[in-house]
Amino acid sequence: MPPVRITLDATPLLGPRTGVGRYVQHLVDELPAAIARRGLDAEVRATTWTARGARLTGLPAGITQAGPRVPARLLRELWRRTSLPPIEALVGRTDVFHGTNFTSPPTRRAREVVTVHDLTYVEHAGTVSRASLLYRELVPRALDRGALVVTPSETVATAVRAHYALPADRVRATPLGVDRGWFDATPPDPAWLDVRGLPREYVVFVGSLDPRKNLPTLLAAHARALAADAGVPALVLAGPAGREHSLTAQDGVHVTGWLEDDELRSLVAGSRALALPSLDEGFGLPVLEALACGRPVVVSDIPALREVAGPLAHAAPPSDPDALAGALLAALSAPDDDAARALRRDRAREFTWSRFADRTLDAYLAA
Repeated sequence: MPPVRITLDATPLLGPRTGVGRYVQHLVDELPAAIARRGLDAEVRATTWTARGARLTGLPAGITQAGPRVPARLLRELWRRTSLPPIEALVGRTDVFHGTNFTSPPTRRAREVVTVHDLTYVEHAGTVSRASLLYRELVPRALDRGALVVTPSETVATAVRAHYALPADRVRATPLGVDRGWFDATPPDPAWLDVRGLPREYVVFVGSLDPRKNLPTLLAAHARALAADAGVPALVLAGPAGREHSLTAQDGVHVTGWLEDDELRSLVAGSRALALPSLDEGFGLPVLEALACGRPVVVSDIPALREVAGPLAHAAPPSDPDALAGALLAALSAPDDDAARALRRDRAREFTWSRFADRTLDAYLAA
């Protein structure tokens, strides 16, 4: 009997590592070990949808790249209207295809697995891009073909079952993990901060500067916290640019732009606290990473972030800047000794990428 052939969409690996890119990177890195733990005879291939024909680099041993140059936009347009081309026409025979970023293509015989990272395209449609709005058509088409859904949290799994009226066994949560490097991260050198015009004391936000991240409310909350306590540190927004055009120069606010992984880890490790006031999240990986650094976290009071941070988060309704200011002040005055930091790290250790890969492999075999 030939090995089980698993093919996954690795297109998110072609650009800077956003949340979905990191999801796919860890899936690719961890799947071989998960397969070995299971004693499964399986072959894993990664495909990309791009007209540029970029090649993936750094793939683990045993994972190969497959498929021709095909523009992602063209494929999405075809798949939202037709059942052509089936994935086998692009990558050859495969037993399982994993659409890692909301889009699962039609197949001839392959079983479909599709990741739905969140339901922002449904619940907060005004905050997402035009391309993301296509998920309102692409996800139901995959579900109508019988695709099994995986989600980054139990919160999203519950929401997907309810929204699409799916039975429990059609949706599986595969909670994300945290890199070991976050537990060992150290604060940045003062000279590094000086070169970038960043303050020595700061609260950090990590993520794209997009409307879903609710940054205007964070800026308003920070200003109110600063008015209440002049000792409140500056706010540093770390991450790639986005579509949030309402951000303007404000005293005590700094924007870093894109940072390399080691720089980002150091920046978070040196912060007084991390703030993530998003309107919606599928998981909230920056919260987990900050906890791994031993840092306090301030979050919007939404289910996914409560699931990740548990009792350790300082939470406030995302639409209430006064409450968010209070949460910031509470985090800044919370205990931050060795015992408090150990509690935060212990919470982060509950989430591992190896368990994430094991659960994803379970989904492939159950699809």
